[in-house]
Amino acid sequence: MDNTILDQLISALLAKSKHIFDEQKSPKTSITPKSGKKKSLGIEGVTEQNLLKLAHAVREVFMMEPILLQVTAPVTIIGDLHGQYEDLLRYIKRCGRPPETKYLFLGDYVDRGRHSLETISLIFAYKLRYPDRVFILRGNHECSRVNRIYGFFDECKRRYSTRLWKTYTDCFNCLPLAALIDSSIFCIHGGLSPDLKKLDQLNHIRRPTEVPDIGIICDLLWADPDNTSNGWVENERGVSYTFGVNEVDKFMEKCSVSLVVRAHQVVEDGYEFFADKKLVTIFSAANYCGEFDNAGAVMQVSEDLVCSFIILKPYGSEKVPPNEPETKTDPETGNEESASLSKTEK
Repeated sequence: MDNTILDQLISALLAKSKHIFDEQKSPKTSITPKSGKKKSLGIEGVTEQNLLKLAHAVREVFMMEPILLQVTAPVTIIGDLHGQYEDLLRYIKRCGRPPETKYLFLGDYVDRGRHSLETISLIFAYKLRYPDRVFILRGNHECSRVNRIYGFFDECKRRYSTRLWKTYTDCFNCLPLAALIDSSIFCIHGGLSPDLKKLDQLNHIRRPTEVPDIGIICDLLWADPDNTSNGWVENERGVSYTFGVNEVDKFMEKCSVSLVVRAHQVVEDGYEFFADKKLVTIFSAANYCGEFDNAGAVMQVSEDLVCSFIILKPYGSEKVPPNEPETKTDPETGNEESASLSKTEK
């Protein structure tokens, strides 16, 4: 897929933003215009053939990458988006487009939200166009057994075809599972695993692969930290485990990392620390599913590994315009400061 076609695809996806923001204000707008002709449900200016070519091409990029990515700071880390395309666009507007800004995505691009196709397709397109500036991890919803049920299959079938869904899920089976930023910050979608004794184990996992019911892959995508857990406890989700502070400490000592970054859980402020700031959860979909009234957040890691957060307030916030990213500012000096800081050692 040459860069000219890719740039046109990215432009078409970005042009979709105004329509989506209008939908957000008037979600019940009819899809049938006055002419009586049925309006296309696909992405305007984007054919199914272009999306199929995109998926096939980016799949090859994923297969050439290690399953444990090595990423250098500075980098902006984005958590769960779940088809909330407008949130992705606002983060990009605030933090900068690739290649100006380097991004690491932690998974769960699809399901539940209204625009999974736009969300995953723009991320795929940026990855293919700027492979050294955009890095993509697999989430538990990048799995056919999950997104067959929670919305992505139905969206693909309704807007294009089941063939597109199958092609995208084949692509998901090739995604990397983890990233290591400057040999110090370990990033995954879900959590840790009792079977993961050293990071080099990940490089022995063969792709493409489905998500098994147990084991390292399952845990990296499904596990959750829990203050009440001592060791490894069966997860209430019915999949994988919850793990306590002690397991975070053990992992960091074994693997010589200074911070664990994960997504996977809705948190009220968009980010939440655990284990005395040794682990942080990032959730980027604000007002998740229109029900949770949570803020969204992304984490920015500077060149010297100082971590700060950009906050996306839930809809209807009185402090900032609805869903506009906010960086807190010191009222005396006017200097920007993050909502919370964590400095890690190189």
